Amino acid sequence: MNKEIAKLGSNIGIYGLGKTGESVAYFLNQKGFSLRLYDDFPTNESAAIAQKLNLEIKSCKNIQDCQNYLKELETIFPAPGLPDDHVALKYARSEEIAIRGEFDLAQMYDGRPCVAVTGTNGKTTVTMMIEQMLNLSGFATKAVGNTEVPLVAAIQDETLSGFVVEASSFRLAQSQEFAPDVGVWLNFSPDHLDVHADLQSYETAKARIWKNIKEDQVALANEDDPIVMRHTPSNGILRTFGLTAGDSSLANDYLCVEGKKLIRVEELSRSAPHDISNALAAASAAMHAGATTDAVKQTLRDFDHLPHRISFVNKYKGVRWYDDSKSTTPHSVIAAVRNFENVILVMGGRNKGLDFKAILPILDRVKYLIAIGEASEEIERSLGDMTEVLKASSMQNAVEKASTLSISGDVVLLSPGCASFDLYENYKQRGLDFVIKVNNLIKGKQDVNH
Repeated sequence: MNKEIAKLGSNIGIYGLGKTGESVAYFLNQKGFSLRLYDDFPTNESAAIAQKLNLEIKSCKNIQDCQNYLKELETIFPAPGLPDDHVALKYARSEEIAIRGEFDLAQMYDGRPCVAVTGTNGKTTVTMMIEQMLNLSGFATKAVGNTEVPLVAAIQDETLSGFVVEASSFRLAQSQEFAPDVGVWLNFSPDHLDVHADLQSYETAKARIWKNIKEDQVALANEDDPIVMRHTPSNGILRTFGLTAGDSSLANDYLCVEGKKLIRVEELSRSAPHDISNALAAASAAMHAGATTDAVKQTLRDFDHLPHRISFVNKYKGVRWYDDSKSTTPHSVIAAVRNFENVILVMGGRNKGLDFKAILPILDRVKYLIAIGEASEEIERSLGDMTEVLKASSMQNAVEKASTLSISGDVVLLSPGCASFDLYENYKQRGLDFVIKVNNLIKGKQDVNH
């Protein structure tokens, strides 16, 4: 057990009853804490949680609500993604109510080894690669955090020997005591300005992955990213990775990790620059956590990349279609487009306060830009003078336009650079819709031609 962050018998508030809030509520209830539940938009699921705990759900719309409902709290656990400027968090800070996250709570009760991965892009992929490397090495390990399983839920599984935590800025921003044994920071670019107060707040949240690092813990930093490197800690064991420099890097087309030559770049399951960087990060982190060289090599060769991340969909009459629905920032659009020439780019959704002009360096690869969703007008205003922008009324319309515009040798790439919540529940649903529409269109053309 680590530092106590909440005293037994104290009043604890949980603001937001999604998957993480639910896990925190049940965990704290089992430990005997006095709970208060809050949710601005209660659902049937959250009502069921409250009923099980025999509690009411309150909501804070203004300062008066906060004074009525929060004044007796000692600690509050906000849902990941509750905006920095939410009235309840402002009140908590002004009244010195401790704000804590699920990572703090989990670490208070559990001391098993933990690798944590943060970064604007690539978190999920690297987390899953490390999990696979450690499991192949004989460690019963689970990928948790910003996944389907919160860390505070995973620690209740006594069969696990450790955890690989996908650490989003939302969760890190709330964490005061969290200190992973290996903390990996992959990269940094503007994102989530709809939740964080400003870009500096987002950067500060990311840097918390190393805030509490101890002398025997590892900080693994991307030497190719100057923003990451300017936050490297003075404590702990600093190790770096990079395409051209670092303790883990490329040498004569080999991935070399901590002086060990692993595999050739061509042996990777995918080998775009960001794939190589992710592979170096995962291999280095896993080996610092005890993974065997053979397990790392096997994972690098065989890793089945996650869907909706520059995933090939289909090919028809020389035109290749790719689904990169996981792309929710302009920076991730850049990374995707750089893999291709002659791109018809489908982009748009709900902007998160980001500047679309960031993609100007790759527009020479884009033949047409098809804009969809809430951000379509903003995309046209931002980029219409630099490339041809066509607005589409739906995903179906976007696919049809792309098909009409494309010729053999072209790539049609869905890389939205935006959140999906204007039209879809999540990026997976958006990507699946694109895949279905593309395959149906191609099947229809094939049927006509037979």
